[in-house]
Amino acid sequence: MSAEILQRLSTLTLSVNHLSRLPRLSGLVSSSLPSPRPTVLASQVPALFQEPYILSGYRPIRQDWRCYLLSLFQRHNESLNVWTHLLAAPVLLLRWWANAGAVGYTLDAASLPLSLFMVSALTYLSLSVAAHLLQSHSERAHYFFFFMDYVGVAVYQYGCSLSHYFYTSEPAWRDSVGLVFLPGAAFFGWLSCAGCCFAKSRYERPYPLQRKICQLIPTSLAYVLDISPVVHHLLISSWAQEAFHALQIASFLFAAFFFSCPIPECFFPGRCDIVGQGHQVFHLFLSLCTLFQLEALFQDYARRRDTVVEVFGERQLWWACMSFPALFVCCVLTALVTMRLTNGKLLQKHKKLL
Repeated sequence: MSAEILQRLSTLTLSVNHLSRLPRLSGLVSSSLPSPRPTVLASQVPALFQEPYILSGYRPIRQDWRCYLLSLFQRHNESLNVWTHLLAAPVLLLRWWANAGAVGYTLDAASLPLSLFMVSALTYLSLSVAAHLLQSHSERAHYFFFFMDYVGVAVYQYGCSLSHYFYTSEPAWRDSVGLVFLPGAAFFGWLSCAGCCFAKSRYERPYPLQRKICQLIPTSLAYVLDISPVVHHLLISSWAQEAFHALQIASFLFAAFFFSCPIPECFFPGRCDIVGQGHQVFHLFLSLCTLFQLEALFQDYARRRDTVVEVFGERQLWWACMSFPALFVCCVLTALVTMRLTNGKLLQKHKKLL
């Protein structure tokens, strides 16, 4: 009996010794996980990462990639730029689910443009989140992720164009602009991507006015064309019945203003480093624009889904929608070519420093 007791005591002692080592093991596990370093001042990061009038809240470069992923939960000057678009995606999905159930949505030729609009919206939101979350890793990462961000913007522009053309446009507008609308929208979508990539690669801080021109002119031309069927529709319809279309235009104009002007941080340098930057306000209005657009397009789809195939023909619907992945591929190739040229430029720059 005593031998059995001694054996049990021995087993218990071994178990206690084993448990006593667990904190040390957990400490080793936790220490193996990278932790984002504290944020630094603008003077402590290269000029490429510095934003006008934003004096602090920068993440140090060349940390482990996981540090930038974990910085999603860190307080820095890109936090709201990430979260505004990160939270917009599930809101859009919830509104899609609610609207789809309300109108009896089914995936077919008539609903394909609406589906591609949703894909384009989620694409630009996802690529924007990736750009603002990961760009601080290095100069190459900064350029690559923002080039892909421009791809997302171009894809979103064309997704809007497809939906506006098939669900919102009126016969009188199509008789005058319809033949060139989708080819023009695809071209200007690609041009906005190419213009933004070129401007990002070509000009260094402090950015000259030419950089903003290269970005804004192609993007503005694309928007003017993309929104033209909506404007025409509003001019001949009751604005009270088309409130979501009016709200999406108003939201976009506010977004464009805050994208173009560093307001309010230019009046309060250093006080908008974490909250209140113009780019954060731009993200907020752009997310609202997309949400209002989704609501408006579901209303248009509900009114016209029974006639859209009859009016446009199933073949035209399929061919038009096939141009969507084609534009995406063209924009990605443009971004990759520009990235290759930028890599050469960065290599030469580093050689000069050595």
